[in-house]
Amino acid sequence: MDFVLNFPFFSIMICMLAALSTFMLGRRAAAVVAKLALLITLVLSVILTVYLHGTGESFVYMMGHFPAPWGNEIRAGELEGVMAIFTCVIALLSLIAGKYSIRTEIDDTKQNLYYLITCLMEASLLALIYTNDIFTGYVFIEINTIAGCGLIMIRNTGRSIAAAIRYMVVSLVGSGLFLIGTTLLYSITGHLLMQNINESVAALAADGSYSVTLTIITALMTVGLAIKSGLFPFHLWIPDAYAISVTPSSAMLSGMVSKGYIFLLIKLIYRVIGFDVYSSTGVFDLIFIAGIIAMIMGSVAAIRSGYLRRMTAYSSVSQIGYIFMGIGIANSAGAVAAIFHIITHGLTKSLLFIAASSFTGRKEDIRVSDLKGLGHKYPVSAATFTAAALSIIGFPLFAGFIAKMLLANASFDCGWRMYAAIGAIAVSTILNVVYFFKCIINLYAFGGFEEEKKDTEGSTAEETADESVKATACVDNEDRPTKYENALHGICAAVLAIINLYIGLAPGLLSDIITKGLNVF
Repeated sequence: MDFVLNFPFFSIMICMLAALSTFMLGRRAAAVVAKLALLITLVLSVILTVYLHGTGESFVYMMGHFPAPWGNEIRAGELEGVMAIFTCVIALLSLIAGKYSIRTEIDDTKQNLYYLITCLMEASLLALIYTNDIFTGYVFIEINTIAGCGLIMIRNTGRSIAAAIRYMVVSLVGSGLFLIGTTLLYSITGHLLMQNINESVAALAADGSYSVTLTIITALMTVGLAIKSGLFPFHLWIPDAYAISVTPSSAMLSGMVSKGYIFLLIKLIYRVIGFDVYSSTGVFDLIFIAGIIAMIMGSVAAIRSGYLRRMTAYSSVSQIGYIFMGIGIANSAGAVAAIFHIITHGLTKSLLFIAASSFTGRKEDIRVSDLKGLGHKYPVSAATFTAAALSIIGFPLFAGFIAKMLLANASFDCGWRMYAAIGAIAVSTILNVVYFFKCIINLYAFGGFEEEKKDTEGSTAEETADESVKATACVDNEDRPTKYENALHGICAAVLAIINLYIGLAPGLLSDIITKGLNVF
């Protein structure tokens, strides 16, 4: 066996071991260990993906080299490799860009705990991506839920704790439905490994046995994962969770956590239940309609919110709808478009929250109208925020445009789905323009920051001195971002913007990897 085939297992264990070690370290050492673990995992994932892209094959790795039913299995192909890269990039850049937010908004005694939670979150996502065992998937769903709750409540304010409780309650409902489905599936197949379940389900479907039971199982597991990913109308935990959390938490929760559950749903469709059996249950129609409703309602809620981070959170509800609509198109092109959108939206939404942190500072949120003129004060953040906003809108040259084009193309020749999908994309895009252009216009408007600057310049020396004393009394110098922290923040935002632009200009490689990976899924 080639040594590179051990990399999925190594990646999961490195993050798990980093999580254990950060708990025993000081905050600075914990930060170094967490970022180093994510960097090593990213390198391993890149090497693995390049190797599998060359072979064009997937492989199964038996844990401890024990076969089923005694052992557990990891499975990896190009698709799993690129998803692992995606989660590592977001986690690593979020931690680096959020250095100031972590330092000032999280108690010193809890910062090592934050890095523990982040490593645990990455380990659970990697396990969801690589696992070939449905019950192991459930176990790491629960670990992911606990870690997500920790990311939200680490700020330790009343609102963050309330948001974490709401997230936990809703997530446990989703987990419960998934577990019930898993139990029923095991009871009729006698297997937990995905490939074995798939073969048993195919045999049962061919005999006409347990058709109603299979429909119930499919619906339970699908709804469970839809709840956990925040699909409308199960999205009520999202606005507070994303808007109140510290910046790196918002970036990770919106960028990769909900996407991990959706990827597990795709595995359920293709590798557990089987595409044909899943299609026969009629659940694809349910997913498609729910996705379209989410696309519209999420955008409407974003327009009505009036607050920057909350608006961005509601935008995630809309974009999750795009992904579910793509899955619901019920063909391979739709699945490719959905996975492409998972990756591009995850990178873009992380960028939005990272860039927006310059405008909000240590405040939980600000009104969109308060952005007036801040683009002149924070040019890098404003430019990267604008790039991310244009991508979400679907402006040509950006990754979001390619994702929407793939979704539209996938719906062609699909009967009523084609008209519904194209119409929904058009309406949602117009709504995206309404709320994101309002932000962009305010950012670059002359008035707010410029007027404040002129007022300061036109005041007397005594008035300026008084204002300076008041500012110093309210905000310690230690609570202001250092030049180093500002540089890290700008570099991470720029990297995410460049990746977005690259995918938008040259989408062929990513699309090809997803297509090939799905073919051997």
